[in-house]
Amino acid sequence: MAAVAAAQKNREMFAIKKSYSIENGYPARRRSLVDDARFETLVVKQTKQTVLDEARQRANDSSVEPEILDDKPTQKPEQLNGNDDDVGLTEEEVVLANAIAEDPEAEKATQRAVLILRLREGMNSLSRVLKTVEKYQGLVLHLETRSNKKENSQLDALVKVELSRVNLLQLLKGLRQSGTLEHVTLIGEDNISAKNPWFPRHASELDNCNHLMTKYEPDLDMNHPGFSDKEYRARRKQIAEIAFAYKFGDPVPYIEYTETENKTWNAVFTMVCDLMPKHACLEYRKVFRTLQEEGIFTPAKVPQLEDMSNFMKKQTGFTLRPAAGLLTARDFLASLAFRIFQSTQYVRHTKTPFHTPEPDCIHEILGHMPLLADPSFAQFSQEIGLASLGASDQEIEKLSTIYWFTVEFGLCKENGETKAYGAGLLSAYGELLHALSDKPEHRPFDPAKTALQPYQDQEYQPVYYVADSIDDMKDKFRRWVSQMSRPFEVRFNPHTGRVEVLDSVEKLESLVHQLNTEVMHLGNAINKMKTSDL
Repeated sequence: MAAVAAAQKNREMFAIKKSYSIENGYPARRRSLVDDARFETLVVKQTKQTVLDEARQRANDSSVEPEILDDKPTQKPEQLNGNDDDVGLTEEEVVLANAIAEDPEAEKATQRAVLILRLREGMNSLSRVLKTVEKYQGLVLHLETRSNKKENSQLDALVKVELSRVNLLQLLKGLRQSGTLEHVTLIGEDNISAKNPWFPRHASELDNCNHLMTKYEPDLDMNHPGFSDKEYRARRKQIAEIAFAYKFGDPVPYIEYTETENKTWNAVFTMVCDLMPKHACLEYRKVFRTLQEEGIFTPAKVPQLEDMSNFMKKQTGFTLRPAAGLLTARDFLASLAFRIFQSTQYVRHTKTPFHTPEPDCIHEILGHMPLLADPSFAQFSQEIGLASLGASDQEIEKLSTIYWFTVEFGLCKENGETKAYGAGLLSAYGELLHALSDKPEHRPFDPAKTALQPYQDQEYQPVYYVADSIDDMKDKFRRWVSQMSRPFEVRFNPHTGRVEVLDSVEKLESLVHQLNTEVMHLGNAINKMKTSDL
C-alpha cells in the first residue's frame, strides 16, 4: 500500500502549492468531480496492482506443487507468451483465492468456470488437458475448438468446467506451467469475476458509500480559507461527525446555524435572487419561486436539509442524505441512481462568501436542489447515476466529465437566449457572468465529445457546452450511454426501491409486463381525452 500512500501525499502537496487568488468572488482553485474521478482511477490501479503482485508472489512461492500434467515445462512460465500476465494468478483468480481464504468451507464449494486455452500441439495437448481435469475430479460441461488464425499449427479451445474451487486454482497453476499450452485465460462464472464489481442495489447500502476525498479539507489544505480559523475547523468537524453517524432511514439531522452562517447565506441568496431572473433557465426559476412561496427559501436563515428533502420528494422523488465532505466520484454518482443527493450541511467560510473550494450546503441548496425538484432534470440526474453502477474507472471519469459540463457548468437555449442550469454557475456569480459573456467558446452538447473535454480547475472555463433543452440533453445522453462497455443493463424499480440487473429472461418478462400495463393506461387516457373532446 506504499504506492497508494505516496499518491495521496503527492495529491495533498499538489493542492497546497496551488495559488488562491480571488476574482469577482471566485477563487482560482476549486474542487472537481472530474479530478476526483481521475485520482480514484490512479489509486484503484495502484491498489489493484499491489494486490495482484502480492497474490502472484504467494502463488509462485507456494510449497504445494500440484501434479497437473504428465509433461515437463519446456520453457520458463514468463517466456510462454512474452509477458508476466500468466505468472501466478490473474485478476479473477485473486478474487477466487480471496473467497477461499475468507471462508474455510468455500474451498470445497463447486465452481463453474470457462477456460480459454491456446494449444501448442493441437489435439494432443487437448487430450492432456482433459485428463488433468478428470484427475482433479472436474467435469467438462462444454468444449469447443478452432484453428488459430495466426498459427495454423495451434488450436484455440474453450472449455467450460465444474470442480471445487481449490482444485480449480491448482489446475490453473499447473496449466500455466505446462509447455504444451501457449497461454491460459480464466473467464469467471458464479461471481468469481472481478469484471462484475460490487455496487449498491438498495439505498440502504449507501451507508457503505461515504468515502471522502480529503483534497480541500480545512485541516489539510493551508490554502483553504478556514485553515487558520480554529473555531471554523471545530465547527466543520462537529457537523461532519453528525453526517458520519447518519444511517439510511434516519431523518436528516437538524443543524442550528449560527448568526455568521446565516449572514453568509443571506449574502449569497440575495445575489442569486438578483441574477436569477435574467440568467437562470426556466426550470430553475419555477422551482425557486415555489420554494419561496412555501417559506423554505428565505433570506434570513439557511434552509434545513430535512425541509428541502421533503419538498423534493413530493416533486420528483429525490431525497437528501447528509455527507461529511467531498465524496469520491463513484460513491456520489451511485447515490443519484436511487434519487438520493448526498449534500453537505456545513457553510463556507465567511471570508469568501461567494465561493467555496469544496461543496458546502449553500452551493448544494441554491445550485443543485431546485433543479432536482424538476421532473425532467431529476430523471437526467438519475440516469447518470444508473450509468455509473458497475462502470469501469475510465467510464466513471467520462461520466464525471459529463456531469461537470452539464449539472455543474451546463448552459441551455431558451427562446433563442443562452441560460444557465449548472449549479456551479448559479451559485457563483463570477463564473456565471463569464459563461454568458462573449469570452468563452460555446459548443453544442455532444456527450461523446463532452466526455473527453479537458476541464479547467484553476480559472474560468474556456469552453462550455450548450444543450438545446434538458430533454434534448437526456436523449443524446441515453444514446451515448447505450454504447458503454458495461456487459449488463440496470434499471431502478420504484416499487421496491432496488436497482435490478436485467440479466435473465424472467426479469425481462417482468419488465415487459409492467411496460405493457403502463402503455395500456396511456392508451386508455388518450382514448378518454378524445371522447371528452367530441
